[in-house]
Amino acid sequence: MQRPSLEVADIFLQHGAAWRESQRGHLSLSQLKVMSAIEQCRTAALGGHVLRCEDCAAEQVSYNSCRNRHCPKCQSAAAKRWLEARQSDLLPVQYYHVVFTLPAPIADLAYQNKAVLYGLLFDVAAEVLQTIAADHKHLGARIGATLVLHTWGSALTHHPHVHGIVPGGGLADGGQCWRACRPGFFLPVRVLSRLMRRRFIEELERLHQAGRLRFFGTLAALANAAYFQQWLAPMRQCEWVVYAKRPFAGPQAVLAYLSRYTHRVAISNSRLVAMDEHGVRFKYKDYRAKGRTRHKTMTLAPEEFMRRFLLHVLPCGFHRIRHYGLLANGARKSCLALARELLQTTPMQAAINDTASLNKTAKPEAEAGTAPAFVCRHCGKAMVILQCWQAIRAPPAS
Repeated sequence: MQRPSLEVADIFLQHGAAWRESQRGHLSLSQLKVMSAIEQCRTAALGGHVLRCEDCAAEQVSYNSCRNRHCPKCQSAAAKRWLEARQSDLLPVQYYHVVFTLPAPIADLAYQNKAVLYGLLFDVAAEVLQTIAADHKHLGARIGATLVLHTWGSALTHHPHVHGIVPGGGLADGGQCWRACRPGFFLPVRVLSRLMRRRFIEELERLHQAGRLRFFGTLAALANAAYFQQWLAPMRQCEWVVYAKRPFAGPQAVLAYLSRYTHRVAISNSRLVAMDEHGVRFKYKDYRAKGRTRHKTMTLAPEEFMRRFLLHVLPCGFHRIRHYGLLANGARKSCLALARELLQTTPMQAAINDTASLNKTAKPEAEAGTAPAFVCRHCGKAMVILQCWQAIRAPPAS
């Protein structure tokens, strides 16, 4: 694959050292680690291996990846591994895409309390979906959902929201039958929005009373209970954005969508246009515009670009892909087996394997399950490792 003409790593390498020095004491250890990982990714600093093609004898040096979840270059392989594990979870039903977004004032508070409020966004969104779906006025079934956290807007601004991928139906009557949604309709968005608003505000008040929220800068006054309630008042009246898209066109479309969303980072290298004396120019989508005019370019000073990129570094150990209900890790296997029995179908992975076994043109390596780890860029044949070396890891630059 051809290397993009400009990468996030190039911006960090050229401007990162001076900016780190100017921001000394203001960048977290997690942000410094992300900068260091991206700068060193696929360079000799992380070690690598020498490869030789078994067919044409061409040799090449391959450097190791940083595997940091915020690195634009490392997400393709991670997404592929994750999707392979998820294929067996697909059901032959319509799937829906639901988005839950926090209002801007609460998003500002969430930035100062990432682990707590991002986690609350996950749990409340899942609770709302399951509560409304369980109501017999709507669906009357126990559903499952996969939620993915994104914290950015297209222009790299802080915009926390969760994308929900939800099967269009669930187990009803105590698991005795599968109840499907009406064709093309999942759950009423207004009802989801109102319950989301009420439940999130209730939990936010509990967190404040328990002293689990931190307040800095312009939000420092929110530590006062009376002022906090006054600040919350408009949040009780404004509309909270919950968006439900049309159903996907089949299970394979769900996989294609997941491959784009589950391991996405704040900006991909493909969106970068140029870096020059004017700053960093990149493509973004203006959702307030219509049609083709949505696609625009923006120029930011390198320092502002790096600041915006690092807004989206997640707390260490925070899971940004979570499963709930029928898809929760503890019950997924048994719930999906019951759903397939009621739907009278077989696991998607088995169907995929059967199709692959019938494909007469499949490569021998694929049929044997031993596809080469490295492929020659010249002839496409397998490459063997001649030599490996490991680099000594050092603390991130500060």
